[in-house]
Amino acid sequence: MPPIEEVWRLYLRRFTIDHWYRFLKQRLHWTVPKLSTPKQCERWSDLMPLMTWELWLARDIVADNPLPWQKSSDKMTPGRVAQAMGSIFAVIGTPALPPKPRGKSPGWKTDQPRQRRICYPIVKKTTTKPRKEQSESA
Repeated sequence: MPPIEEVWRLYLRRFTIDHWYRFLKQRLHWTVPKLSTPKQCERWSDLMPLMTWELWLARDIVADNPLPWQKSSDKMTPGRVAQAMGSIFAVIGTPALPPKPRGKSPGWKTDQPRQRRICYPIVKKTTTKPRKEQSESA
C-alpha cells in the first residue's frame, strides 16, 4: 500500500483511465463483437491499446476534419484523429481484393462436412435472500 501522501496522486490517474475505457467502448467498439472463445476475446482486447497508440501517433499527420456542428481544434484528441483517419486510408489504400460481382453464390460443397457452433449454457446469477437474524428470545 502506498503512503497516504501518494494516494491522492494515484486517484487523479483514475480520471484518464475511466475516459480511456469509455473511448474504447463507444468509439472503438470494444464490447460490440460477439466472439466465441475467450482466446478471441483476449486477442480483440489486446488490439485496443494498439489502436489507441495508432491514433496517438497519427495525430500529427492528419488534418482536422470537423463535422458541421464541431469547432475546429488545434489539439487533436483521439476521437478527432479517428474521425480524420479516412483521409489516411484513402492515401495508403487497402490490401483487400476488389469486390466480386453480385450473383447467386455457389454455397457449400456437397461433400464438405459442416459443424454448428458450440452452444454453451447461459449462466445466470441467482439473487440470495437476506438471512433473518435469529431472535435472542428463542
